[in-house]
Amino acid sequence: MNKIIEFLKQSNRYKHLIGGLLVGILAFTPWTALYAAAVAASCLELKDKLKGGLWDWIDWSLTVIGGILSALFWWIV
Repeated sequence: MNKIIEFLKQSNRYKHLIGGLLVGILAFTPWTALYAAAVAASCLELKDKLKGGLWDWIDWSLTVIGGILSALFWWIV
């Protein structure tokens, strides 16, 4: 469990997970939750790339995973 927490603390990865979850929850349907989370993840990584950083696929994936979790919520509700 400690390894997971340490992994999420690196580079503010937990913020990507929570952000994807919030974007997906505000989308109100499962399909738009997935789409909105993928677009938000891509925009965040593009911003980092344009500022001279590198594209981080782990951060992108965590944002999309947050969207997947919210899509599962919308499928259940």
